[in-house]
Amino acid sequence: MDLKKYIAEVPDFPKKDILFKDITPLMLNGDAYKYASDQMTAFAKEKGATVIVGPEARGFIFGCPVAVNLNIGFSPVRKPGKLPRKTVTEKYDLEYGSTILSLHYDAIKSGDKVLIIDDLLATGGTMEATIKLVEKLGGEVVGLSFLIELEDLNGRDRLQGYDILTLITY
Repeated sequence: MDLKKYIAEVPDFPKKDILFKDITPLMLNGDAYKYASDQMTAFAKEKGATVIVGPEARGFIFGCPVAVNLNIGFSPVRKPGKLPRKTVTEKYDLEYGSTILSLHYDAIKSGDKVLIIDDLLATGGTMEATIKLVEKLGGEVVGLSFLIELEDLNGRDRLQGYDILTLITY
């Protein structure tokens, strides 16, 4: 299935000179959404994932269906103050400034085989921070899965040594 047909391009969003890749048309099409979720599920199964992790918010959109398909758990990675119990945190740099990601301290058990899912691989910063959170808790990152990869931003360079599945590349 050509998933690119279900991605809308929005010029100058959220700011000038950005060509935003809008995934909501794909989510609105049951066949396309199921196809994308099934591809990620097959990858997670192949990797032997025992837990799926996804950064907010769009990592939830694809991570949760994969976890349900495999009858395994899903652990959300959130911004500070969004998780109600004790967390581990990881600070990382953005283009201008920095931010922090959090994961519940008991979300990953030592030895868990974790597949991390997000909608987009751009610079790799969010994924790199998410990997560090999982590894702090003793999880083994068995793979990374994305709906879209923006190849010109070289996000893979930061994620060397991890198996990566992307369904659409630009």
